[in-house]
Amino acid sequence: MSLSPTRERLIEMARRVIEHHRSGQMPLADAITTLPASNYTDPQRWARERDLIFHRLPLVVALTAELREPHAYKALDVAGMPVLLTRADDGVVRAFVNMCSHRGSILVDEGVGTSRRFTCPYHAWSYNPSGDLVGLFKSADFGDLDLSCNGLTTLPVLERSGLIWAILSPDSTFDMEPFVGEFADLLQYHRLSEMHHYGTRILAGPNWKIAFDGYVDFYHLPILHKNTFGPDMSPDAMFHPIGPHQRITGPRAIWSRLEETPESEWEIEDLIGGVWSIFPHGSVAGFDVGGERFYQVARLFPGPTPGESVTHLDFVSLAEPTDEYRHLADKQIDFLIDVVRDEDYATGLRIQHALLTGAKKELMFGRNEGGAQHVHGWIDKVLNASDAELDDLFR
Repeated sequence: MSLSPTRERLIEMARRVIEHHRSGQMPLADAITTLPASNYTDPQRWARERDLIFHRLPLVVALTAELREPHAYKALDVAGMPVLLTRADDGVVRAFVNMCSHRGSILVDEGVGTSRRFTCPYHAWSYNPSGDLVGLFKSADFGDLDLSCNGLTTLPVLERSGLIWAILSPDSTFDMEPFVGEFADLLQYHRLSEMHHYGTRILAGPNWKIAFDGYVDFYHLPILHKNTFGPDMSPDAMFHPIGPHQRITGPRAIWSRLEETPESEWEIEDLIGGVWSIFPHGSVAGFDVGGERFYQVARLFPGPTPGESVTHLDFVSLAEPTDEYRHLADKQIDFLIDVVRDEDYATGLRIQHALLTGAKKELMFGRNEGGAQHVHGWIDKVLNASDAELDDLFR
């Protein structure tokens, strides 16, 4: 029986993990690598990352679960860009600069909701969810204006596998499909597009790379998180590159069971575990809450200075949002926020403070830290690619 390419890829990953599970050894990167410590503190480097990475590449800006119904919208700030996402009557998600065409006022306050019309709070120009300018206050007095040419400024957007990607450059011609494609195909098995939204939290953190390093690192789990979930976690990890993205798995009991089970009987739920890391800034991690799969979807964005970042954490599950399950979900969310804020980001801010001393010129990533090596390698590739070369990096 032939398998779909995506299921076959998941099986290949499982075979690879089982092979190393049997041997008791995790695969290692070729060598220890180093990075200039200034990569985390230098304002010029930070500005290049913001402009050449976060304003050129697709970023996960929302989840399908947040904008499921027609007329749903989400307004947010993304790396300094005010963004408005809408779902119109045709069911299509659109992305716009959240900015009135008249005099540049922010059109919609940050948050989620539903609306058939967005009216500017400054002069009451109004737009529909498709971004068309549909109303002008005192239009006869304003003068002759072609409404069809003065809608909201659009941003490239793509919705796949329950995630919504957008590019912050209105004039971008970057082909999003090769960048998103295979990773989103694999992610579909998590069924994020069918899930209910259980909450959003926004956290302040250190330099975005310090924060993101933690999302691709199992090495710290039993140490930094020794008072929370760390005692049950292994520091060992396998990294499965998927273009610029990657999946991270560790030694789990599931692999022992699969070793003794014919591949034809492997369930898809057994094949999709681990942390799914979205370049340059996202992470999808699953947990068991009340016997149901419960996901934390994280997206990190540069803050207003090199030493700041903003993380959006969304929580979704297939579980029906009953009062009982909402109570369980809220407890899990509170726990995860405590871990991220008080352990990961508190440590990251201390790292940021120490790096500013300049006492260390380089930072090291060991052979067992291939996930971070992968991320930083792709960061350098993107920074060194011209606009004309950018598409070719991901084909």
